[in-house]
Amino acid sequence: MPPLSNRITRLFNINYPIIQAGMVWASGWRLASAVSNAGALGLIGSGSMRPDMLREHIQKCKAATAHTFGVNIPLLYPDIEKHIQIVTEEKVPVVFTSAGNPAAWTGVLKDNGIIVVHVVSSSKFAQKAEAAGCDAVVAEGFEAGGHNGREETASMVLIPAVCNAVTIPVIAAGGMATGRQMLAAMVLGAEGVQMGSRFVASEEASSHIHFKNAVVHATEGDTMLLMKKLAPVRLLKNSFFEQVQEAENGGAARDTLKELLGKGRARRGMFEGDLQEGELEIGQVSALIRDILPAASIVKNIYREFEEAVANPLKKI
Repeated sequence: MPPLSNRITRLFNINYPIIQAGMVWASGWRLASAVSNAGALGLIGSGSMRPDMLREHIQKCKAATAHTFGVNIPLLYPDIEKHIQIVTEEKVPVVFTSAGNPAAWTGVLKDNGIIVVHVVSSSKFAQKAEAAGCDAVVAEGFEAGGHNGREETASMVLIPAVCNAVTIPVIAAGGMATGRQMLAAMVLGAEGVQMGSRFVASEEASSHIHFKNAVVHATEGDTMLLMKKLAPVRLLKNSFFEQVQEAENGGAARDTLKELLGKGRARRGMFEGDLQEGELEIGQVSALIRDILPAASIVKNIYREFEEAVANPLKKI
C-alpha cells in the first residue's frame, strides 16, 4: 500500500498520518527531527523549555530535517508571549496548542503563516477551536498520559463525537500506540493519530532511561488520573503517586496539593529518572509498549501494522 493521502497528510505535507506528541521532558529536537525524517510529523514539546531553550531546539531541528516539524505550546505557559514570538520569528511551520483558549493566539499564529492545531477533550471545545480558525483538532481521550480533560471521555466515544461536531480534520489521541489502533481511530472518523507514550519509549526521546524502562514494564492498571482539584494528570503509580492519592482521599485542599506537588516534580521523574519521588506522566497504552526503539522504526512498524490491519481487519493479533 502506498503512503496514505488524506487531509492530514496534505495539511502537513507528510507521508503518514502519524503525529508524535510534543511531550514535556521527552520531545526535544532529536526526537522531533527523527520522526519527521521518517515521514510522520515530529513535535517539539515547549512546555518544559525556557524561551532560549525553545529557540535552540527549533534551530537544531531545522538543521536536522528538511521535512515539516512543529512545536506544541501549552497556552497556560507563564512566558506564552515569548514562546509565540519565538515560533513566529523562527518561522515554525506548524504549532499545536493545548491547555487554554485557542481564540487567544490562533489568529496571531495564522497571520504569520503557521498551521494551527488545538488539542481538545470535548466536542464543545472542538467547535470553539474551529470557530477560532484552527486548521485541525486533536481529540484526546481520557486514556492519554499527562494533563487530561476533566470530562473523562474515553477515545472510543470522544473521537466520533468530535468528528460529528466539526468539519475540520480530526486527529485521534489517547490510547494510541499501534497500527490497529490507528485503523480503529480512522474507522471512527479521524484522519490521523497523535501518539505520545509510544514515542517516550524511543531512543531519541530526551526522557531518562529509567523512565523509559518503567514505561515498557508497565501493565494494565499501572496508571491513574489524579490531582483533579488542580489539573487532572495521568501518572504511573509510585511513591509520589501514593502520597497524592492519600492526600486526595483525605479531602486535601488545592493549596495542600500544590505544596505536595512542589516545583520540578515532572523534571525529577521523567528527565532525571527518580522513579519514586518524581512525577511520571504516561498513558494507559503503556501497557502495550514492550520495547525502546529508534523513532524511525516506530513509525515504520505502526504503518506496517496499519496496512496489515486494513488488509485483514478481523485477524486476531
